[in-house]
Amino acid sequence: MKWRQLSLNKTLIKNEFLSGITVALALIPESVAFAFVAGVSPILSIQTAVMIGLIAAIFTGRPGMISSSTAAIAVVFAALIAQHGLDYLFATVIVMGIIQIAIGVLKLGKFARIIPYPVMLGFLNGLSIVIFLAQWDQFKINQVTTVNGVETIERVWLPQTDLLIMLLFVGLTMLIIYIVPKLTKAVPASLVAIITLTIISIILSRTGYHLQTVQDFAGMELSGGLPHFYLPQVPLNFETVRIIAPYALVGALVGLTEAVLTLQVIDEMTDTRGRTNKECVAQGLANTVNGFFGGMGGDAMIGQSIINVKSGGRTRISAIVAPVTLLIFLMFGSSFVNIIPLAGLVGVMFMVVVGTFEWESLKYGGKIPLQDMVVVIAVTVITVVVNLASAVIIGVILSALMFAWEKGKVIYVNIENEPDGTRIYKVNGSIFFGSVLNFKDLFNVNDDPNQIVIDFKYAKVMDHSAIDAINSIASRYEQAGKSVTLIRLSDDCQRLFRNAKTITSVKIDHSQSIQSKHRYV
Repeated sequence: MKWRQLSLNKTLIKNEFLSGITVALALIPESVAFAFVAGVSPILSIQTAVMIGLIAAIFTGRPGMISSSTAAIAVVFAALIAQHGLDYLFATVIVMGIIQIAIGVLKLGKFARIIPYPVMLGFLNGLSIVIFLAQWDQFKINQVTTVNGVETIERVWLPQTDLLIMLLFVGLTMLIIYIVPKLTKAVPASLVAIITLTIISIILSRTGYHLQTVQDFAGMELSGGLPHFYLPQVPLNFETVRIIAPYALVGALVGLTEAVLTLQVIDEMTDTRGRTNKECVAQGLANTVNGFFGGMGGDAMIGQSIINVKSGGRTRISAIVAPVTLLIFLMFGSSFVNIIPLAGLVGVMFMVVVGTFEWESLKYGGKIPLQDMVVVIAVTVITVVVNLASAVIIGVILSALMFAWEKGKVIYVNIENEPDGTRIYKVNGSIFFGSVLNFKDLFNVNDDPNQIVIDFKYAKVMDHSAIDAINSIASRYEQAGKSVTLIRLSDDCQRLFRNAKTITSVKIDHSQSIQSKHRYV
């Protein structure tokens, strides 16, 4: 039994290490691409991936999740870098991290759990499309053109033959990733594909044909060393705060949005539960430290996290191995990193796209509520056209509004007439901002008798809109010379009216509790 357990532990550790290595290889071209988006050096972006990946993995609330420099953060900070330079970027990253730590310490991260599932579906579909579209830039090369004596560089598609050959090798990579798990699960399929394509690339180069490599994509030979401590050189005054505060806040929220959504996706894949608030602190700590080491900021990466989990990574080991391996590659193995063909890495990312996209959602038409389908489509489109953070925020708002609309329609009354002429309205449903109009239409002030009782045993008064609607109805009856009494309000509903007693004039019979044996039962 002990030998079996020991063998199992060795297998798990081996999978963790191999998964981390696979992720490290896949991180390289993405980090370089994010550097171009932000307008910084590729080395700075890769060093950011190392720092954030390592610190977040150590303190994470979701073992197995990969953090790095990301496209979302690069987009947020691009304008800041262009206008104010790197020192303001580093200061902003520090403040961004502090905000994220505060959110985690104050336990505000739990509110991210209210993100509806249709928003998650739209997020995954949109993100997979974004990843898919982003890969096509690697099918292009720089072309220098001269106009009126001025040289300009533009990205153009590879020549037709080269383009077809690269597509062929991308397809080969995807085929290897598809077939290898059917033969053996001892080694991550993505790693097998990358090594195989690299060997093929070397053989082809010796025969005179050159496949596009990581070095070609970066436009430089990638090499580097350990990040070093750096204190941002920015003036400590109100003007600096005015410049960095908006970027820091947006960056913090965008980063945590991606991190929490990634955490939820990995939770679903592994049937486990991550710790949201702890993850917020981990992301914040990673960004704060990263800012002091000249980094561009980052967050969790769903694509790489999925690669890690599907390759067998489940613990902190794989998430730590990835940035450490990335650093080792840069310091001692940059020659190998530089010759990795882009076709292999693009093939890996295309398989991530296939695994990330929720294909079942294409069959949901007519099988799920229309409002949920609208949210899925809206979040998908906004993720592609705008950005992830805006898509999620709009998706949550859409879901909330649609829920309020549907919930607001589910309110009705049962009307009973007592022998003494009293009319009882027994309200059923929740009274809140979305249902007050329908609630008001339930009463007929002109035709009702002089004594009206509104029974709230099966109703819930939710907000100020509900209180105002009830007070408005009572006022209409009073103006008509009629009396209205509210009975059997729950304790929390009575508390709402007590707090609003200076702005309402309703009559509540507190003796008629929900447990009453009175005639209204």
